Amino acid sequence: MSTAAVSRRSFVSSSIVLSTNTTNRPATTKALIDSGKFEVHVEKSPQNPDRKRIYDDSEFEKVGATLVEDQSWPKAPTDHIIIGLKELEEEEFPLKHTHVQFAHCYKGQAGWDSVLSRFPRGGGTLLDLEFLQDEKKRRVAAFGFHAGFAGSALALKTWAWQLENGDKPLPSVATFTDGRGYYENEDQMLEQLREDLQKGIKKAGKTPTVLVMGALGRCGRGAVDLFIKAGLPESNITKWDIQETTAKPGPYAEIIESDIFVNCIYLSDPIPPFLNVETLSQPSRNLSVICDVSCDTTNPHNPIPVYSVNTLFTSPTVPVELPKSDGPPLSVISIDHLPSLLPRESSEAFSNDLLPYLMQLDNWRSPDAPVWGRAETLFKEKVATLPAGMADKAANGH
Repeated sequence: MSTAAVSRRSFVSSSIVLSTNTTNRPATTKALIDSGKFEVHVEKSPQNPDRKRIYDDSEFEKVGATLVEDQSWPKAPTDHIIIGLKELEEEEFPLKHTHVQFAHCYKGQAGWDSVLSRFPRGGGTLLDLEFLQDEKKRRVAAFGFHAGFAGSALALKTWAWQLENGDKPLPSVATFTDGRGYYENEDQMLEQLREDLQKGIKKAGKTPTVLVMGALGRCGRGAVDLFIKAGLPESNITKWDIQETTAKPGPYAEIIESDIFVNCIYLSDPIPPFLNVETLSQPSRNLSVICDVSCDTTNPHNPIPVYSVNTLFTSPTVPVELPKSDGPPLSVISIDHLPSLLPRESSEAFSNDLLPYLMQLDNWRSPDAPVWGRAETLFKEKVATLPAGMADKAANGH
């Protein structure tokens, strides 16, 4: 029997560990245990409110999981598979396990080589959740819909906030979620946003216009869905995808003429920028909020090259400094963990999609588990691109 541990980080090959958003929820844990193939260990939820998991420890215990201490995964036996969500803390020690997580190191992001090299140095393997694909190269599980949904929620809130507060930045998410830093459910969030929208319309004397880039993908569909559910007329939502961007290169006047721009594209190749400081300085600019859900902040080909930092729920926006502009204040939302705004719904959707593949982890190198095989092949290809010497195994193999 394999062992699995679940929490902010998980061990699966023998163990699984999961997070606020999590790849594994109690129902998924139960399914793994009931299969008879896994023993599941779940790291205890951290006491730090910024790292607290949306599911209580007791919910995992009730379905038969064994609780282990938070951050205990490095001590797990080498044959355990470590399942997490977000990238690991910045550390130097080599990684000896097989890790299932989002690592954000395959597209030339800042520090990618330091992150990736930890795996071959310790004899470990990365199976990156972002690149779990079927035979048609479609992702088998993604948080994209809820990333777009949550990002658009913050964009709409920022638009309304600016009308009352000018260039004063949107405060911490905790200030409008009763100190939690997230919404308990979608209905709670939508009720608040509908009020924000109506107050904003009254203040501005108009209904905002929105342009969603990548509107046909999961993320873009989530963005459009949020705006419609919040009460924005569909006629006020411009939906662009690859057909529009291939018809003519950027920058695009249509973006700066909208009030809100939500970027949901998956960046795989260099493309002309969607906007730049010059276009944003034009007198025709209505744009006051950019939500970069794609969040390719450190990617050298970032098509929104007007900001350079990721924002957080504690400080959701960063201002765009323009040398000359008579337009409204302009803020960027560039949060790379947007689904955590709705942690329960987003975790349930992602976990449901991932479950069939988690069930294969007892024999993930089998020909019957091609999704994991493709992920390992990609890992090896990326390791081969590391600078000379960075992939050399540590002297003690750990």
